[in-house]
Amino acid sequence: MQKQPSFKFEFIALMASLMSIVALSIDALLPALPDIGHTLQVVKPSDNQKLITMIFLGLGFGQLIFGPLSDSFGRKPMVYFGFLIFVIASVVCVTTKSFEIMIVGRIFQGIGLSSPRTIAIAMTRDTYSGDFMAKALSIIVMFFILVPIVAPTFGQLLLDFFDWKAIFNANVIIGLLIVLWFWKRQPETLISEHKIKFTPSIFVTGAKEFIRHPEAIAFTLVSGFITGSFMVYLSTSQQIFQEQYELGEMFPYIFASTAFSVGFATFTNSQLVMRFGAFNIAYKASVAFALISILYVAIFYTGQNPSVHILVLFFLLQFFAVGFLFGNLRSLAMEPLGHIAGIGSAINGFVSTVMAVPIANYIGSFVKTSVLPLFIGFSIFGLLSLLVFVYMKGRHHGKLIE
Repeated sequence: MQKQPSFKFEFIALMASLMSIVALSIDALLPALPDIGHTLQVVKPSDNQKLITMIFLGLGFGQLIFGPLSDSFGRKPMVYFGFLIFVIASVVCVTTKSFEIMIVGRIFQGIGLSSPRTIAIAMTRDTYSGDFMAKALSIIVMFFILVPIVAPTFGQLLLDFFDWKAIFNANVIIGLLIVLWFWKRQPETLISEHKIKFTPSIFVTGAKEFIRHPEAIAFTLVSGFITGSFMVYLSTSQQIFQEQYELGEMFPYIFASTAFSVGFATFTNSQLVMRFGAFNIAYKASVAFALISILYVAIFYTGQNPSVHILVLFFLLQFFAVGFLFGNLRSLAMEPLGHIAGIGSAINGFVSTVMAVPIANYIGSFVKTSVLPLFIGFSIFGLLSLLVFVYMKGRHHGKLIE
């Protein structure tokens, strides 16, 4: 493994761009959910949330395929194969007249997109380690977060001039440009000596190796709790601001402000992580995440929504804490898995995403006339995350005493 003492901007930008295809495919579609539901004759508006959550299901399962395969055949070929699946699934989504087939198409979009998402993390682990890797991932996530800031506005612009199908088509075109850039400029990061001979048992041996490391298990669980909480917001934000608050035209801008909060936190994290350490920062962020949501529940326990300004303030604080968690959690989970970066990244992503989907679907089903269920969910999974951190901190302290 080659460790570099300094960052290469193009590498960081490329990894962020690979991951941004995922964000664009999710967030640009948010303003179009009512139109798609109307076109496909969806009876329950809450069912439109599945167009968001189901792509995450594909993301979770796809990582189990592409991560291990990338350890055997290299990182770059898996990116190309995954993007091909994404293109085919996109064609299905724009040509179907069935909501059920659209859901299947979104799942396969997620499977295809799991490749660039997983490979970006594996290539980062191939290149960096320790707190330096946490800093690199923070910068990658910071660039990656720029996409959710502009994606809903981009989607709304396409809706104004064309229709919802144009969003799918635009995502494919943008993805193609990124993959061409990746093909031309990014060298393979998995050196031949570190390739693992492919056998069907590679999945089993990889899983066994993963569970040998308590840190990988613990921080993957926390990733699932936080990702699930964040996914509830992604899938319900359109419904909250367009239906509960009747702020349809303002939705892209409100969504952008919360995305900016995450992005600013990841940037701040990249400046602090080498000084204070990924664990210490993520631990304090989990405390903040839990306390902010508990404060909302305590104040607005009746279920009556506050003014939109108060709600957005709580979202900004909540997601500022999330920004300190995302990059650090991945880095902490991946740190002991450098020798199986592809499989490790795949299992980490699979477990956290598959945990997140039922969390998002269940909590999202209660977000109908009030935002309170969303913050109750934040509180529960924030406390669970904090418990894991407390356990790991105690375990680490015990090792020092020994």
